[in-house]
Amino acid sequence: MVVRMRHTRAHTANRRSHHALVAPRTSKCECGAMRSSHRACATCGKYRGRVVIDVVAKQARKAKKAKAKATPDSK
Repeated sequence: MVVRMRHTRAHTANRRSHHALVAPRTSKCECGAMRSSHRACATCGKYRGRVVIDVVAKQARKAKKAKAKATPDSK
């Protein structure tokens, strides 16, 4: 390390003072699951009392895709 590049301990501490991790903020959904704030619930698909994601259809598509992948000769 070149002396010109050296930082003081205070300079290093000031830079690292912004490195602290912050826990994600969660709130309880109507279905009882914990969800991220300002996001739709991954369990029930609701946001502010309205269904915005059709979770059942999404799971059905995922199952169909997994089934097609398991049997590649079924094209």
